[in-house]
Amino acid sequence: MTERTAEPENPEQAGPDLLYSEAEEDLRAAVRSLLAARCDPADLVLRTESAEPYDPALWKSLGADMGAAGLLVPEELGGQGASAREAAVVLEELGRAVAPAPYLTSAVIAAEALLGSGAAADGETGRLLAGLAAGRNTAALALPWSTAPGAPLATTVRAAADGALTGRVTGVADAAHADVLLVPAAGPDGPGLYAVDREAAGVTVTPRVPLDLTRPLADAALDGAPARLVAGPDEAEAAVRRALLAGAGLLASEQLGIAEWCLAETVRYLRERHQFNRPVGSFQALKHRLARIWLELVSARAAARAAADALATGSQDGPVAVAVAQAYCSPVAVHAAEECVQLHGGIGMTWEHPAHLYLKRAKADATALGTAGRHREALAGLVDLPAPAG
Repeated sequence: MTERTAEPENPEQAGPDLLYSEAEEDLRAAVRSLLAARCDPADLVLRTESAEPYDPALWKSLGADMGAAGLLVPEELGGQGASAREAAVVLEELGRAVAPAPYLTSAVIAAEALLGSGAAADGETGRLLAGLAAGRNTAALALPWSTAPGAPLATTVRAAADGALTGRVTGVADAAHADVLLVPAAGPDGPGLYAVDREAAGVTVTPRVPLDLTRPLADAALDGAPARLVAGPDEAEAAVRRALLAGAGLLASEQLGIAEWCLAETVRYLRERHQFNRPVGSFQALKHRLARIWLELVSARAAARAAADALATGSQDGPVAVAVAQAYCSPVAVHAAEECVQLHGGIGMTWEHPAHLYLKRAKADATALGTAGRHREALAGLVDLPAPAG
């Protein structure tokens, strides 16, 4: 592994740290080993055809036993006290395995929303965070999965004076499997963030048919559902924006993992597949296509790592780094997955081969938490560069 350079005298002038630490590489090895044993892509094809694509045993091993669910939660609240850099490593491996696990939605987005709510160890927020960190519970932020950081929050749920929620939210990722829904709602005193148990009276969660069967979507309807306030008007909007920013930034690491698997698997296949007594991978035209993906992958890794480092250090350039990462990594994952399907030839078009799972995840991720175009527009505003018209 490349040695780290000495720390600069002025940390404020330092650029992002794109290298992986020894601890991060150890974490990667542990997660990859677990997923290799418990989440084989070929077996996952069969699981997606069932009514339960999620494997509770896998989530227990990853989230609770390994402690990955609590990486972003401070130690005083029962977590690991790690940072977005470590969470990014986990998401890279989950992307490589296209694993059906609620890590991004629960351990990242929901946890960040709660952390932005002014968590206290003895309060409701602290109790929820402790449950998430221990892997006992999962949570989902009840917003459409397409909601981008910085986008106007269209609140479709209203809260009564007693905290009862009424309204409907469509296209919520992992809502059907979450124990708790974190619902942004318009309350009597202004916007608030409320926690409601998915099994509570007045809560109806209706699964949708998603493009990506490994990350289910659902609509959540609330009819006088009892809820607990976790963030009032002063913190709710900032907490939600913090969660969406972290989710978009770390989604880039998942997209990086998707592209890495697609390139590695395609190279392996083209080495083994022969035509005219030659490995297919020896044909110059295919070499050029693979080389293009590799070059894109190198840049995608730099963008994803920069976003994770900015989130971990609380850099003021975090929104810029996240916008760059999403604007770049999203199309790279789609391109790598499309080439994976095409260069596998006939077998790549079949349901039995897992390539289609990666293409569907890449395509679904391309519209999650803001499209690449939406992030380019945001980036133009952040760096004071007017976006082109049309």
